[in-house]
Amino acid sequence: MKKSLLFISILTALLVIMCVSCKSTPAAATKAEEARQKAIDFDAPAYFPSEWEAAEVHYKAEAWEQATNAYEELFKAALPLYAQAREDEITAIREEIKASGIADAFPEYLKPIDDIALQAQAQYEAQNYYGAKESAAKAMEEYSTLLVGAKAYQARREIIDRGFLQFDRENFERADEVAAQAKTKYEAGDKAGAVESAEEALLRYNIVLSNGWSGYAAERRASAARERDLALEEKANIASRSIFREADVLFNQAEEEYGKENFRNSGLHYVDAEARFAVARKDTEEKRLVAEATIKLAEEKVEASSETAAEAERIIEGGSR
Repeated sequence: MKKSLLFISILTALLVIMCVSCKSTPAAATKAEEARQKAIDFDAPAYFPSEWEAAEVHYKAEAWEQATNAYEELFKAALPLYAQAREDEITAIREEIKASGIADAFPEYLKPIDDIALQAQAQYEAQNYYGAKESAAKAMEEYSTLLVGAKAYQARREIIDRGFLQFDRENFERADEVAAQAKTKYEAGDKAGAVESAEEALLRYNIVLSNGWSGYAAERRASAARERDLALEEKANIASRSIFREADVLFNQAEEEYGKENFRNSGLHYVDAEARFAVARKDTEEKRLVAEATIKLAEEKVEASSETAAEAERIIEGGSR
C-alpha cells in the first residue's frame, strides 16, 4: 500500500513538472520569436551575419533562453547602426533637394517633411524605436516625392541659365505646363499624381537640355575651329608652340567626344580649346611686337653707328687736308 502511495506521489510530481514545462515552453518560444523579429526589423542579420547565424543555431535547437539573449544583444548592437543609416539617407536626400534650389523658392514644401524627420529623432531618443522607424520611413517617402519635383525644377534652371531655351522652345513650354499641374496636385495632396506629372516635366526638360547641349556644342565647335584657323594663319603653332599644342589637345578631345554625341563634355572642351587658341594668338602677337621693337632698335643702332662712322671719316679726311 505504501509503495502504491509513493508511486502515485512520484507520478503526480512528474505530471506537475511536465505541465509546468509545457506551459513555460510556449512562453519562452514566444519571447524568443519576439526578440528575433525585433532584431530582424532593425537589420541585425545584415550588420552582424556571423553572430546572427550563431543565434539561429540556438533558435533551431529550441534553446529559447540562449536564443532570446542572443537576439536581444544583436538588437541592441544593430539599433544605433540602423538609426545612423536612416539619418544618413535622410540627410543625403535632403541635401540633394536643397541643392536644386526648390527649397529656397518653396520653403513651405520642405518644412512639413523636416517636422516628420524631427519627430523620428525625438521618438528614437524616447526609445520608441518602432515609432521612429515608421516616422523615418514616412519622411523618406515624402522627401522622395519632393525630389522628383526638385530635379525638374533644377533642370529648368539649368536650361535658362545656359540659354538653351532657343534650342527647343516647344518642349520647354510643354514641360512648364506639366510642371504647373504637378505643383497644383502636390499642394492638393495628390502626391501620386504630382509625381507622375513631375516625371513627365523632368523628361521634357531633359529633352530640352539634350537638344541644348547638342546645339551648344555645335556652336562652340564652329567657334573653336575658327579660332584655331586664325591661330594657324598667325603662325601661333610656331611662335607659341606649347600653348597651341595644349589647345589642340583639348580641341581633338572635344572632337572625339562630339563624334560620340557626348555633347555636354565636347561643348565644354570646345570652350576651353577656343580660349587656349586665343591665348596662343595673344602670346604670338606680343612676341611679334617684341620682335619688331627689337628689330627697330637694332636698325636704329645700326643707323646711328653708320652716322658715327661717317662723321669720324669726315673728321679724319678733314684733318689730313
